Amino acid sequence: MHCHVDILNPIDYPCWDELLISSQGYSFYHTSAWAKVLCESYRYHPVYFTLLDKNKFLAMTPMMEVRSILTGRRGVCLPFTDQCESIGDNNSGAEDMIESIKDYGRRRRWEFIDLRWGDYPNETPAVSFYGHKLDLTLGAEQLFCRFRHSVRTAIRKAIRAGVNVKIHTSIEALKEYYRLHCISRQRHGLPPQPYRFFEKVYEHIICKDLGFIVLACYCGANIAGAMFFNFGDKSVCKFAASDYRYQHLRANDLVIWEAIKWQAQRGYQSLCFGRTAMDNRGLRRFKIGWGTEERVLNYYRYNLRQDAFVAGTQEVSSAYRHIFRAMPMPLLWLCGSVLYKHVG
Repeated sequence: MHCHVDILNPIDYPCWDELLISSQGYSFYHTSAWAKVLCESYRYHPVYFTLLDKNKFLAMTPMMEVRSILTGRRGVCLPFTDQCESIGDNNSGAEDMIESIKDYGRRRRWEFIDLRWGDYPNETPAVSFYGHKLDLTLGAEQLFCRFRHSVRTAIRKAIRAGVNVKIHTSIEALKEYYRLHCISRQRHGLPPQPYRFFEKVYEHIICKDLGFIVLACYCGANIAGAMFFNFGDKSVCKFAASDYRYQHLRANDLVIWEAIKWQAQRGYQSLCFGRTAMDNRGLRRFKIGWGTEERVLNYYRYNLRQDAFVAGTQEVSSAYRHIFRAMPMPLLWLCGSVLYKHVG
């Protein structure tokens, strides 16, 4: 028996988020707010494949159509999203869902379908990452005791050094975070996302009480920060940045700790630390040190012309990173404003 799959736009669909929060496996990235940010920042077209029954999601797979003269036309679930699994409790509809996505993609002349969810044991992932999630239900005091000794030491060191951390929701804080974000992206050999993207984050997420900014200040200067998104009882650490000149103060650790305390006190159940490249041992070690649960995140690419999953990579090569790292900031801003909408 085949299920009827509807294609909806979460931006226009009434009470989308109310339906979402009552569904199994939801995350912040499934919300209409995130869809608005992606659409208005990069002009992607939302096509969310859904199985509905009496105003309840039995299943839902969010996709964005990316049309690019550089990278082709394709469906992505979802652009700039660390992890985006299908939601719902109707396993019997999974095959109908993926077939509907393929059929739609062929009609729209997509070259690929990029999936950031699913388990295909007989297929080779396009790229894999580590994902880390922290259980906040233990409470701040017990969580602190579970941190690795080096993490607890770093937090205490930042406090003794006089680093001051505050939670913000102002546009001034957003601008300060973006300044740090640009510094960090250059150090890692990547252009920063265009400021317009962060303006949309502020408009649709921060201003709607779906996120906040954490800044660490030392001697009057903001030296580290992070941005968190929340929905329901779940939270995501989406961005983190710092001024490397102050790395010895360990302000990054204090930023994360203050955010954990803030969220645990307000009843959030889990905190996702985002994705980590397989070869980034330092970042992986940092995230494990917080007592997180680790899992492997596999991204898959389906070639509609070949009608098969294909191997590949979606990572920036080391050669490009060296080039970006050497660029002056104004040129990096230009690269970011031009390239990100094609990357998806």
